[in-house]
Amino acid sequence: MNGQPAVSASAPGKMIILGEHSVVYGKPAVALAINRRFYCRVSRSGEMILNGRRVPAFVHPHISSVINDNGLSGISMDAGTQIPTSSGLGSSAALSSSLSLAVRKLLGRDTDQESIAKDAFNAEWNAQGRASPIDTSTCTHGGGVALNCPVGIGRELWRISKNDRSWNVSEFDVPEMTFVVGHTGIKAPTGPLVEKVRKYRDSNTFAAEIVDEIANITLEGMERMKQDDRVGLGSLMTKNHKLLSILGVSCPQLNKLVECSLPYSYGAKLTGSGGGGCMIALTDHPDKVARAITLHGGTPYIVNTGVPGVQVDVKKTK
Repeated sequence: MNGQPAVSASAPGKMIILGEHSVVYGKPAVALAINRRFYCRVSRSGEMILNGRRVPAFVHPHISSVINDNGLSGISMDAGTQIPTSSGLGSSAALSSSLSLAVRKLLGRDTDQESIAKDAFNAEWNAQGRASPIDTSTCTHGGGVALNCPVGIGRELWRISKNDRSWNVSEFDVPEMTFVVGHTGIKAPTGPLVEKVRKYRDSNTFAAEIVDEIANITLEGMERMKQDDRVGLGSLMTKNHKLLSILGVSCPQLNKLVECSLPYSYGAKLTGSGGGGCMIALTDHPDKVARAITLHGGTPYIVNTGVPGVQVDVKKTK
């Protein structure tokens, strides 16, 4: 990288277990980090260089936001990912978190998780126009992260506010569980789907009630996880999926992968903004679920809980 000192970092992707879309309105949500990561290696540069090619500084809004927030006009960045893009698995959040850590480390700035999470959330907000910190906080902290959970369930990490919205971010103990992620292969950017739900919710009392019901399901799901009640959690996941479908953020392929997973799972649902992307199934029979997803046109990934968050890759840092 032009002979400049470089810093390498990585961050995990994530899957939302309960609460997507309602979380945008300050309601609770729970997400887990997954063992698929985004990697970057960053050095100083007077221009924007991405994987060896000069690109306009504004080519990627998440990158632009992070470097601008840290007082840079450009960087040289090599990047690679194991996370499918526009899939609901937090690819942009993992990019923003890992880049924030790498840039802060390079500049000798604070690299505490709260500062990184706020950098990354600001990038998500600037790129999407409206977002919650569930993705970026999970990719930053790892493990299990809950937003706006009741006192006594989680341990508070930090508080993030934006305009008229605020979220309490907590670390959440999650029992060892196995999930299968089913990727539809359909790319569905988050921003338009978030805006679609906003318009529906603002113009329709029934839609607003669905958002509130998702919040209630999420709170109950936190209790189920605390008790390691997989039957109860799975049932709530499936119910959450049906409500998200009513909001109009599912699609035929997502519904197909959810349905084919249910015979071998405690429950299944879409994860993330929807419209395509991925679904998840909580199961003790991951091979059977993975096979069913494959037979129905999806790409399965078997993932487990307990994944670390953003971190410097010491071996690749010079």
